[in-house]
Amino acid sequence: MLKMTERTTETEITFTYPFHLESLSEPLEAGTYRLVVDEELIEGLSFTAYRRVATHLEIPAISVAINRRQFLQVSQQEIDAALESDGTGQDHAPRDFS
Repeated sequence: MLKMTERTTETEITFTYPFHLESLSEPLEAGTYRLVVDEELIEGLSFTAYRRVATHLEIPAISVAINRRQFLQVSQQEIDAALESDGTGQDHAPRDFS
């Protein structure tokens, strides 16, 4: 019997505001992005568990019509921090509602 030792999970994350990642010099636009997580099976346990080995953000945003996309390797902590900042409105340009 062949045992699966790796798995890939794709999710979509949405940013309301432009956001910045350490590995890029320019901020990315607001929008929905595909996040791809690769994990490997931790062997020798009495239960099934996986360890994250890579996290990639597909750029540009899903809504951008483009023939070529890139996968940018990111840390989960960096994505979590960007999402948290986006949710609280921190580090964003002030908006004029008048």
